[in-house]
Amino acid sequence: MKIVVAYKWAPNPQDAEVRPDGTVDWSRAKGAVSEHDPVAFEVARRLADATGGEVVALSVGPASSDTPLARKAALSRGPERLVLVADDALAGAGSTATAAVLAAAVRAIGDVDVVVTGPESVDNGDRQVPMTLAGHLGWPGLGDVGDVQAADGGLVVERATDRGVQVLDVTGPAVLAVAADAVVPRVPGMKDILGAAKKPTDVLALADLDVPAPVAVTEVVGSSRPAPSARGRNVITTADPAAAAAELVDALRAAGAL
Repeated sequence: MKIVVAYKWAPNPQDAEVRPDGTVDWSRAKGAVSEHDPVAFEVARRLADATGGEVVALSVGPASSDTPLARKAALSRGPERLVLVADDALAGAGSTATAAVLAAAVRAIGDVDVVVTGPESVDNGDRQVPMTLAGHLGWPGLGDVGDVQAADGGLVVERATDRGVQVLDVTGPAVLAVAADAVVPRVPGMKDILGAAKKPTDVLALADLDVPAPVAVTEVVGSSRPAPSARGRNVITTADPAAAAAELVDALRAAGAL
């Protein structure tokens, strides 16, 4: 089984600074494997270990995403090899363009059985890439995946829905977006980091890929914290306990909690 983990090299949110006016300054944020992608690496590694399969890490982004540090950060998380599409034409690429290039890279890798992703990248956060990627490939796409197990002829996938846990038998290739809490990812040790330098990396030229649509670029002009909601701001004083209790009951009824 060949398992591709599509991950993002993105600004580390721990380095972001929130200004007094609520806007977010990303200028000092260093690159890192996007926040939830280690979960995807862990799910893929466990599946590969259970099936004797191979894990291939895949990332697309600007030329700055291909550095020795970025390579080690991905390869230390369990894949046997890494495939990169690093081109400045992808700087600021939106979800649709990113998914199109990822799909072209998956086709170039060839014979892929499943693509595993995180739920979203920390710098975009719109949760569109996994399902758009599935659409480009013509494969089924499943989100909120909590567990994946190998079965005869395919996979057994558990995913959360509004009605509970759904269990699906999946045959043929698929794109699985794992939930952020699907597993607890292991932390790479020194042996993993040193071993990462010996693993192969293939850099694919964007111009050589069969991308079905032009790479559209969007520009993030700013980000800020959402304005605090005034909803549910009832302040109840306790000077008169009986009156406070009655006011609390009225507030809960108004909110639809009773």
